[in-house]
Amino acid sequence: MPQETVLIVDDEKEIVELLTIYLTNDGYRVFKAYNGLEALQLLQAKAAEVDLIILDIMMPRMDGIQACLKIREKMNMPIIMLSAKTQDMDKINGLSMGADDYVTKPFNPLELLARVKSQLRRYNRLNTPAQHKEDEIEVDDLTINIATREVKVDGREVKLTPREFSILELLARNRGIVFSIEKIYETVWKEAFFESENTVMVHIRKIREKIEEQPRKPRFIKTVWGVGYRIE
Repeated sequence: MPQETVLIVDDEKEIVELLTIYLTNDGYRVFKAYNGLEALQLLQAKAAEVDLIILDIMMPRMDGIQACLKIREKMNMPIIMLSAKTQDMDKINGLSMGADDYVTKPFNPLELLARVKSQLRRYNRLNTPAQHKEDEIEVDDLTINIATREVKVDGREVKLTPREFSILELLARNRGIVFSIEKIYETVWKEAFFESENTVMVHIRKIREKIEEQPRKPRFIKTVWGVGYRIE
C-alpha cells in the first residue's frame, strides 16, 4: 500500500515540527506549509500526492478559511481544521467552508493522529470507490445513480420524486459542504427564494423518511443548526 501523505499548514513552526514527529513515526509522509498561500502553491504541484490536510485557521497572508474555500474548488481530500477558537459558531464556520473535522488548540497529538486515521479510513472507504463509477455516488450504504436516477439504501431501491432526487444529488455531490435552505431552493428550483418558504424543509423531511431507518436521527442528511444541511 502506498505511503499516505499529510500536508500540515500552520504558522507556528513548533506545532508543525511536533505533528511531523508523530505522523512520520506512525508511517506517514509529511509536507509542510506555513500559511494558506504556501499551501495552495504546494498543492498546485503536488495535489495528487496529498491524502489529507491539517489546516490552521489563524495564519498570516491567507488564513485557513480562505485556503479551505480555494482547496474545495478543485480537491476533496479530508481537511482537519486547527484553531484556538472554541465557540460553536467558529466550529460551524470552519465545517461549513468544507472542512471534515475541527480540533481546538491546545490539543493532544495522539488524539489528532487518531482523527487523521479516522478521516483517511472514511475517505478511502467511501470516496474512492465513487471515483471508479462516474455515474454513481456512494455514501456508506446509500447509492445514487445519476444516469438512471435510481437511489438504493443497502441494496433496497427507494423511490424519490424529481425534486427530492435533485436535492439528494446536490448534497451528495458536495459532501461535507453545508447548503443553506436558500441555496438549495435556488439551485434545485432555479428561482428566487422567499424567506417564508418552507418547501425545502418539507422535501428534506420526505427524503429522510425514505432513506433513513430513523428519520429523527438521520445518518445521511445532517442538519447544521442555523446554517443548513449537508451530507458528511
